[in-house]
Amino acid sequence: MKSYQKLTTTQPAACQVEEEGAAPLPTGRGKLAPWWVGSGLLVVAVLLSTITVWVLRQVSGGWLGPTPPPKCLLVPDSHRFDCYPEQRVVVTQELCESRGCCFIQTPAPAEGKRGVPWCFYPPDFPSYTLESLNQTALGMVGLLVRREKAYYPRDIEKLRLDVEFETDTRLHIKITDAANPRYEVPLDVPRVMKRAENPIYTLNFSWDPFGVLLQRKATGAVLLNTTVAPLIFADQFLQISTSLPSKFLYGLGEHRGSFLHSLDWNTLTLWARDVAPTESFNLYGAHPFYLLMEEGGDAHGVFLLNSNAMEVALQPAPGLTWRTIGGVLDFYIFLGPDPNMVIQQYQQVIGFPAMPPLWALGFHLCRWGYGSSNETWQTVRAMRNYQIPQDAQWNDIDYMDGYRDFTLDSQKFSSLPSLVQDLHKHGQRYVMILDPGISSTSPHGSYWPFDEGLRRGLFLNTTQGQPLIGKVWPGFTAFADFSNPDTHQWWLENLQHFYAHVPFDGLWIDMNEPSNFMDGSEDGCPPGDFDSPPYTPAMLGDSLSAKTVCASAKQKASVHYNLHNLYGLMEAKATASALIQIRRKRPFIISRSTFPSQGRYSGHWLGDNRSQWKDMYYSIPGLLSFSLFGIPLVGADICGFSGSTSEELCTRWMQLGAFYPFARNHNTQNEKAQDPTAFSPVARTAMKDVLLTRYSLLPFLYTLFHHAHLQGDTVARPLFFEFPRDVATWELDRQFLWGRSLLVTPVLEPGVDSVTGYVPQGMWYDFYTGSSVNSSGEILKMSAPLEHLNLHIREGSILPTQKPGTTTEMTRGNPLHLIVALSSHATAWGDLFWDDGESLDTFEQGNYSYVVFNVTQNIFTSTVLHASSEATEVTIGTLSIFGVQTPPSKVLLNGHEKPFSYLDNQVLTVSDLGISLSQGFSLQWL
Repeated sequence: MKSYQKLTTTQPAACQVEEEGAAPLPTGRGKLAPWWVGSGLLVVAVLLSTITVWVLRQVSGGWLGPTPPPKCLLVPDSHRFDCYPEQRVVVTQELCESRGCCFIQTPAPAEGKRGVPWCFYPPDFPSYTLESLNQTALGMVGLLVRREKAYYPRDIEKLRLDVEFETDTRLHIKITDAANPRYEVPLDVPRVMKRAENPIYTLNFSWDPFGVLLQRKATGAVLLNTTVAPLIFADQFLQISTSLPSKFLYGLGEHRGSFLHSLDWNTLTLWARDVAPTESFNLYGAHPFYLLMEEGGDAHGVFLLNSNAMEVALQPAPGLTWRTIGGVLDFYIFLGPDPNMVIQQYQQVIGFPAMPPLWALGFHLCRWGYGSSNETWQTVRAMRNYQIPQDAQWNDIDYMDGYRDFTLDSQKFSSLPSLVQDLHKHGQRYVMILDPGISSTSPHGSYWPFDEGLRRGLFLNTTQGQPLIGKVWPGFTAFADFSNPDTHQWWLENLQHFYAHVPFDGLWIDMNEPSNFMDGSEDGCPPGDFDSPPYTPAMLGDSLSAKTVCASAKQKASVHYNLHNLYGLMEAKATASALIQIRRKRPFIISRSTFPSQGRYSGHWLGDNRSQWKDMYYSIPGLLSFSLFGIPLVGADICGFSGSTSEELCTRWMQLGAFYPFARNHNTQNEKAQDPTAFSPVARTAMKDVLLTRYSLLPFLYTLFHHAHLQGDTVARPLFFEFPRDVATWELDRQFLWGRSLLVTPVLEPGVDSVTGYVPQGMWYDFYTGSSVNSSGEILKMSAPLEHLNLHIREGSILPTQKPGTTTEMTRGNPLHLIVALSSHATAWGDLFWDDGESLDTFEQGNYSYVVFNVTQNIFTSTVLHASSEATEVTIGTLSIFGVQTPPSKVLLNGHEKPFSYLDNQVLTVSDLGISLSQGFSLQWL
């Protein structure tokens, strides 16, 4: 048996599991040396660190305290794992050493930074020991024992380790209490029946201290090494740390910041919170998943299936620490090795996203503060008057009577049913907002949603068994308990009643963290370990109940302490089910709070942003992160929600927003209008043109969503997903791709008429003209006047586009225009998914068309792999081929000559094809 040479000084110290099966258990039990010992560079770092501490002590005259023990000085700064992570505590040497940890003061970090921990684990800090390990049909089961208590209450002495080799690229490791059941996330995950036969990973265990050592076979890269710090598993404090193979880490939402996370002592908290997106704050959703790029371009992902309050501490070692205050440690590791494959493998566990209706991919318009249905209607008419594309009109809470769900302001919004009827007549849709807080102050018998919810016992309760009363828009409210299946029925009935008056098409579920305008409830929160746990992660407000309900609130499935991060997911699930039953069509839902698997039920918008240039930039990392999280239907409020936009900002933002997968312009009350009709003719025309460009690309975008639904492909895609070996792409978050083919380079700064962007190696074609750019992998300066958004098509791609209309319904009847971008070898490939755009399960039931396009040896072929009646209703009108290096003498369509045009920039165009999409054909140029 091969031993883990670099990580142990005594043999045998580790159990190694090879792909052929588990090796025999080792006969001896050695101690594992600190993982960082043995590296020459780190030895130097240790010496420098020691010298630095000594010098500082001399200079400071001893203010740094007594000299620490040698074992503490051996640990380099970057490898110090925090032993005292509590917030708002000045960590003293006495406090630190009471936990058995090392204390070394270091210079204070810059404001807002955490810096090197003063209190950290020594190399010999007690941890669990792996007492036994036995084979199972799918992997192994082990027993972990801790012989010395850790420093948090209700430490768990014996843990059960379950390992399942689920697939060749997926490993499942779960650690829980060996003696007592614990809360686990009620998420449907796949159950495998057979152990993986040829995994691309090698798993090792350290016995004492217990540790997981995971390597990629092909490269030997160590993906996980949890021996870097002790495992702690108390009832309300679970902590495990690991080394990382590189600093290129993404995911761990929801946060505002760059797409690539900083590992400079950066702590990311996951606890759903209503707050305008701000750097360093925990935001609306919780996604305990990260993607990491390894040296050489491989990638892996790690998912912790845990819904409790959590923080993830990143440090420059590079290293990572998971801290959560409940549940179990339930890890899935995805080995890729390609970043696209990692995200597909993640979604094989959490579920693939729903296929949206086609109209969901059109342009949406909303604001808080229309004031009336007539004013809303005026905006719709103005958009039509200027022939600006729009598929959906929305209303915020001002349509309600007193901000109460399922009501209509009979004075200001009396014409809303007529407006919705008019929208439908013009092929447009209507979407309205709903909140989960149900007004509790109406006289008994006057407000059915509360009366009936109370009668059926469907609200969150206090520890005393009474409805927990908080405060949201309508005043005092109770909160629907969506963990109760009976609540789903009540939610459906409420929606049915409202739909009978206002036949809405989609729903916007907001405030579902859940948000509360008071901390906890009208009576505060009771004392106890749920509302005041032994450890609280670093969160905005320093309390679990800050701007939400009490963690001790009772729900049907568990206590809110466990379910808080699931609230938005559970509401989305109930809402999707209700919409399907009411409309018998694909549901359209946009939710603010999200959790893994949410893409199966809803999309997401990035919350209450501001009309500022930096907010426009931050939207790109936001939508790329949600691509990783399996929620491809995502976008930000175009032009910004709060504050007042400018014409230049809104024009640039409309250009970027036209390429959000979910494109909605939304505005707050008491600010000037920012829909396209509110601006000058120049700006309005620029906005209209970019929306027409989006609508022309709907066949391509819709096909991308089909691949997301079918196999978990991303729609908005980071550049490094397509160019993983090009390290220059790993930090890029000011550009993105649609699928593998279309590069979007927006202007994100004021007062400029050009933009710089990275163009990966290869041939790229200007989307509008077909002119080519041959890049060696370089930053290029591109012309970008106010009316222009830079779009480039990647060589080897075929994009299905369509003559745009002002709605998706109008567009889908227009002729298709296929754009071919030839590779340097004169080849190209593309595809098109086509169905009726709204029926349920069209792919699953075979009610769709799927067409593959291919070019080789100057012959374009269209091959119909699956056909339905809808394909007979649309024709292919035009074929444009970019990169035809030699002027053709003739073009043959199915063997018959066809007129064509050829331009000096090597673009060949054949028009008036008039071929039904349901018919295969070939076109050759000679």
